[in-house]
Amino acid sequence: MNLKEMVKLADDMVFAKTGKHLNDLQEKILRGTWQHEDYNEIAKDVNLSEARVREVGMELWQSLSQELGEKVSKSNFRSAMERLQISIFSKNFAPQQDCVQISCVNNYCGEAKNLTNTPNSTQSKEQTSNSKQTKTSHQDLSEMQELGDFFDRTHELQTLTTWILQQHCRLITLTGISGIGKTTLAVQLVKQIKDEFEYAVWCNIDASHTLDEFQHKLIQFFSQSEKLDSSPTNPKRLPLIKYLQNHRCLVVLDDIHNLFCSGELAGKYKPEYEEYRSLFKQIEKLSHQSCFLLIGWEQPREVTQFKNPNTPIRTLQLKGLDIAAGREILRDYGLEESDNSEALIHRYQGNPLWLKSVGNLIQELGIGVTELLLDDTILLPEDLKDVLQQQFDRTSELEKQVMSLLATENQPVNLANLLQNGQISSSDLLNALQSLSRRCLIEKEGSFYTLSLVLKQYIKTRRSHLTNIDNE
Repeated sequence: MNLKEMVKLADDMVFAKTGKHLNDLQEKILRGTWQHEDYNEIAKDVNLSEARVREVGMELWQSLSQELGEKVSKSNFRSAMERLQISIFSKNFAPQQDCVQISCVNNYCGEAKNLTNTPNSTQSKEQTSNSKQTKTSHQDLSEMQELGDFFDRTHELQTLTTWILQQHCRLITLTGISGIGKTTLAVQLVKQIKDEFEYAVWCNIDASHTLDEFQHKLIQFFSQSEKLDSSPTNPKRLPLIKYLQNHRCLVVLDDIHNLFCSGELAGKYKPEYEEYRSLFKQIEKLSHQSCFLLIGWEQPREVTQFKNPNTPIRTLQLKGLDIAAGREILRDYGLEESDNSEALIHRYQGNPLWLKSVGNLIQELGIGVTELLLDDTILLPEDLKDVLQQQFDRTSELEKQVMSLLATENQPVNLANLLQNGQISSSDLLNALQSLSRRCLIEKEGSFYTLSLVLKQYIKTRRSHLTNIDNE
């Protein structure tokens, strides 16, 4: 099959599925894939982001999978098309054999339509239908939230995709302060890569998820899916790690911080969740072909210890959006054209949730951005304070002391200056700084530490509130 024939055949299949012919981008993806180009090369060719090209590619592979009756991906597209060509060739030159009915291949297998009433043709349709059922990837994404607004995270998407699909990392943590967009990014990632896996599962960790319950849920999902594929009478349930070894699985755990204690340094397991430590070590140490993505305000302590790029563990700390994306958020509140919109985005560090909260307040009060910025005012709407309180309340008393010290400083301070205060020993101070860094609550600039303007204002407001209560 040459390039022209491949494009024609693929166009027929897509038209049969969607009622639309290939667009320019889809054709570019097919041609690039046929010529062994990766998504990055194709993206440069069409002057689009790799994330956008990958998203369109995934949708294309899904359409072709449904028409061909087998899972098609970028890696096996060429071989799948060549198998189709052989099937068509066999039909045309061996009419005594069954013709595999493929609805879109009219130009190559036109006579197949005339066989639709024959017993052999009926059997072929059933075989194709069964093939589609058995080769489709299994997904339980019922706990995954709707995507909603997604703002450009091209670099982060590319990084995560590379770690998962190319470097085959086994354990990845996605961290960041509340509202920064961790879950939204993960949802977009899963939508783009889920069809590259045999199994894709999303779990939200809450108070009910003991390890036994979590493992039971996954094993039940895997074993039921295997039963659908192989139809054994009594499928044998294996240990979780065996499923991860036997199949390519993507497992996402959101709100991973619910496994850890409040009032302690970051990453300390609650007693009832200690067994998760062994699971994560298994995932890291034992050989398998699956990936766990952990999302939350904190990460397991054992994960933070790995910085070697040769290990199958990675951590991505999510930062705020850039100015262009920040203006997209402010556009909903009529603030994107303000001369000071850039300063407002910087002040709230490009945090999507923070910008939405303050944008809504500005809109309701009818005040201008310029007026807000004149006296360095930091607005803290009640919904934003509630979110900050949830994360602040998780910190230990030692961390609260350190944040209170940093909140009084107008400039970043180094370790020596913090020690001069004399309230905290050097050992406790170092542990607190490490924990706050892991929670993404402090910023480090070289050897200097600081708090964001929003957190400084929150701590000052909290301190004033507590003082008023004491005076009463």
